[in-house]
Amino acid sequence: MSDSRATLHAVLAGLGQAVPSHLPWPRHVLDRASWRQLIDALGHRRWPLLGLWADGSTVHAALEDHSAAAFAVASLDTEDGTYPSLAAARPAALRLERAVRDLAGLNAVGTPDDRPWLDHGQWRLAAPLAADARPATPRPATDYRFLPVEGEGLHQVPVGPVHAGIIEPGHFRFHANGETIVRLEARLGYTHKGTEALMRGKPPAEAVRLAGRISGDSTVAHALAFSRAVEAAAGIEAPARAHWVRATMAEWERIANHLGDIGGICNDAAFPYLQAQCTVLREKVLQACAKAFGHRLMMDAVVPGGVAVDLAPEQAAAFAGLAADLLPPFEALCRVYETKGSLLDRTVATGITPRAEIERFWPPGPIGRAAGAGRDARLAPGYPPYDELNFAAPRLTAGDVDARVRLRMEEVRHSVRLIQRMLVAMPDGPTRAEVPPVAGEGLALVEAFRGEILGWARLAPDGTVARYHARDASWLQWPLLETAVYDNIVADFPLCNKSFNCSYSGHDL
Repeated sequence: MSDSRATLHAVLAGLGQAVPSHLPWPRHVLDRASWRQLIDALGHRRWPLLGLWADGSTVHAALEDHSAAAFAVASLDTEDGTYPSLAAARPAALRLERAVRDLAGLNAVGTPDDRPWLDHGQWRLAAPLAADARPATPRPATDYRFLPVEGEGLHQVPVGPVHAGIIEPGHFRFHANGETIVRLEARLGYTHKGTEALMRGKPPAEAVRLAGRISGDSTVAHALAFSRAVEAAAGIEAPARAHWVRATMAEWERIANHLGDIGGICNDAAFPYLQAQCTVLREKVLQACAKAFGHRLMMDAVVPGGVAVDLAPEQAAAFAGLAADLLPPFEALCRVYETKGSLLDRTVATGITPRAEIERFWPPGPIGRAAGAGRDARLAPGYPPYDELNFAAPRLTAGDVDARVRLRMEEVRHSVRLIQRMLVAMPDGPTRAEVPPVAGEGLALVEAFRGEILGWARLAPDGTVARYHARDASWLQWPLLETAVYDNIVADFPLCNKSFNCSYSGHDL
C-alpha cells in the first residue's frame, strides 16, 4: 500500500472487504487501523473527497481517483461513536464531519474544529439520524464561537442571517481593516429541514418529491441524483428515451439558472440592464418548460425508473425553436458585458479563488472550472445520454468574478447546442421502468448547474428508503467563498457571493 502509483480501487481493496450490493462503484468496509492507513495514503495522493456522511453508526467517505477515472466509497463501522478525522488530509471533510456529528452523533477524533454546524440548538431531537435519537436540550441559537482574529485596527461587521430582498438566511461575520476584508466566516444551517430523516421509510416514488425540494433551483438535478442512486441500488436502468428527456430538462435547468446568475452578478456590479435582459430570456425558458412538463421548474418530472412526463412532439418542436431563437439575443448581451469598461472594472481581478485553496477543496462545477479545475459529472464518470454526446466542458483559469461570468456564458452556449442535438437524436420508446422492491445500495453523481451532486441510497428489503444522503455542490464551494473575498473590500462581498451563488437550502438539507 506504500506504492504511490496504486489506484484508489487497489488501495481500498487492500484495506477492506468489498460490499457486493453497492453499485455501480465499490464500497469497502475498513477497520479503524485501515481507516488510519487510508488517511495516511490521502496525504500523498491527489484523490478528491466527494462526500462524507453517516448511516447509523457507520461513516462513509466517497473518493475519486483522477488518474484512473475511478470512484469508490470507504466505510468504517464505529464501535464507540468515534472515528479518526479526515479533515487534516482533506479539508473539505471538516464541515461534513461537523454535520455528521450534529445529525448522527458520531464524533471525528482529531478534528481541528468541533463546533456544531447544522444544529443551532433549536432541534427537538439531538442527533436525529442516530438510532437512539433523544430529546435535545435547547440552547440559545446565538451561542456560537466565531474564530478569533487578532491585529491592530480590526473591527467586525456582522451580516445576516436576515438579508435585504428575497434571499435565504445565512450569517456572515467579517473581520476588516478599514474596508478591506481580512477574514470572512459563514454560519449556515438556518434552512435545515430534516429532509434526510423525512425520507426514511418512504417508497422511492414518494421520497423523490423530497429530493426534488432539497434545492428548488436544482430540482431536476437533485431528483435525477436520487433516481439514479435508487436505480443503481435496485439494479435497473431507465429506458433510453427517459435518459434523453431527463438530460433535456437538466440542460434547460442549467440555462435558466445561468441566465439568472449572469444577470444577478451584473446587477450587483451596478449594471441592472443586463439583469433585466437576462430575466426576459430566462422567463422564456421557464414558460417553455411549464408548457412541456407542467411546472416552470420541472418539479416532480424526474422519478425513479424514468420520467413522469414525456416530451410531446409539439413541445419538442417548441424547444427547438426556443434554442434557435435564444442564442442571438444572448450573444448580444455577452458583447455588452465584454465592452463595458465600468462593469469589467468591478468583475476583473475581484474575488479571486486562491489556487492553493482550489487544490485543497477541488470544488466542482463553474467555481472550480473557472479556476482551471473542477469536475463535470456528465463527462466523468459520465451517464446517459451524455456518454453518447461528444463535448468538452469549458474551463478558464483566472478564478475571479469575471471568469465565473464568462464560464457561465460558455456553458449556456454549450447547453443550447446539446439540447439541439438531443432533440434530433432522441429515441422513441417507453419512458419509465418499474423499480422492484429489493434491498441494495447505490451511488450517483449528477451534474447540476452549480456542479456535481452526490446521491447515496440504501434500500430496505421491501424497497423503501432506509437511508438517503445528498451532497450538493455547495458543500465544497462555500468554504472557497471565504477565501475568495480575502483582501477585497466589504462592498464587493455581494458581487463575490453572487458569482458563487451557493445554495443555502441545498447545503442545509
